[in-house]
Amino acid sequence: MGVTARGIGLLGAAVVLIGVGVRFAYPELTLLGAAAGVAVGYAALVAAWRPRLTVIRTASPDRVGRGEPASMELTVRNTGRLRAVNLLAEDRCDDRWVPVPLLRLRPGRDTTVRYDVPTVRRGVVRVGPLRVSRRDPLGLVASARPYGGAVPIWVHPRIHPLNAVPTGAGRSLDGRADAVPHGSITFDSLREYVIGDELRRVHWRTSARVGELMVRENVDTSLPRIVVLLDNRAAAHPYRGGGPSESFEACCEAAASIVTAAHRADLPAILLLVAAERAPDATDGGTTTDATHGWSRLRSRRRPAARADATPDGDGSPAGPLDRLAGAELVAGDGALQATATRLRRDRLGDTLVFLTGPGGRDDLGHVGALRGAYPSVVVGVLGAADPTPPGAAGLVVIDAADGPAFAAEWDRVRRW
Repeated sequence: MGVTARGIGLLGAAVVLIGVGVRFAYPELTLLGAAAGVAVGYAALVAAWRPRLTVIRTASPDRVGRGEPASMELTVRNTGRLRAVNLLAEDRCDDRWVPVPLLRLRPGRDTTVRYDVPTVRRGVVRVGPLRVSRRDPLGLVASARPYGGAVPIWVHPRIHPLNAVPTGAGRSLDGRADAVPHGSITFDSLREYVIGDELRRVHWRTSARVGELMVRENVDTSLPRIVVLLDNRAAAHPYRGGGPSESFEACCEAAASIVTAAHRADLPAILLLVAAERAPDATDGGTTTDATHGWSRLRSRRRPAARADATPDGDGSPAGPLDRLAGAELVAGDGALQATATRLRRDRLGDTLVFLTGPGGRDDLGHVGALRGAYPSVVVGVLGAADPTPPGAAGLVVIDAADGPAFAAEWDRVRRW
């Protein structure tokens, strides 16, 4: 709550009138100054009144591809019992404010506003909170209060269809993959029992020790794993103009296309970022998290496949690879590629490694080339470069492409996995 310029002027006039009236014994001026002071005090009481409002948001949908339509439905209900509200309200949508009319909203009634959410750029669009402004009739004091929380809308990168998916080095004599519903007999981890699990997979000794049913989680060791490493270092993606880096946007589209194609082919895929990533938060701009934390969590909670259409946990945090790509940002990341390559060599997370970088990442391909001993198939995608990569760079298969569609076309044409 704050006093407007008009209120400050009136309050100053009240002080002057009261001082002059008392000093020179003019009761009329004193009375006029007191009336001005009372008007400012009454305005403060009017602006301080806090209406009881309930805000409900519904995003339709909350996850879209870049350029696809998305909308937000906002319902504001007056939960007060005595007074109708007549307020000015605005809903925050990314970097703009959308007016929400709250005119003569009676007790127990609600009003609904629906508007489009911009999806022209990849990212996390935060909608909310609702800002309710209140002023007295004379405009002396104004207050603005937030109502409701913020809801994120995830704008995923564009997905380009890929006809070829890298299969890596098959580790079974019978072919690339075995059609086993619950994986092969190779043990991976234990998890809690859920309805529908077969009782023959229950690990009774562990269940007796922890006091609840625990189920063996097996993996299909013949199923090739794909590791997509996205280079999010600022040095690898030089800016050309005032907007976002075109090469980084193209890399995000390429990563989304590969992960989606692998998911549709029922192949396990892991998405990793080279440098420390910024995990978006639903309330304020996000918090920075170290990539090593996400790495250790990935190692301890490996799953047979990475779902590209995973749903969130309800706390506004990213749930699947496409959500992570929506919130991916460029960071400094000095020395991050060397450290990431060391972890990849130590953990050996898959058979096929796909490294996506920009024009500035060509000088660091030696770190990726050193991983050929740990990963039978290593593919490098250089996007946004004006000239092609010199042949034989670090002995890798390199795909040069100007943007996402060009990368998809080159990906299907090369097929040298």
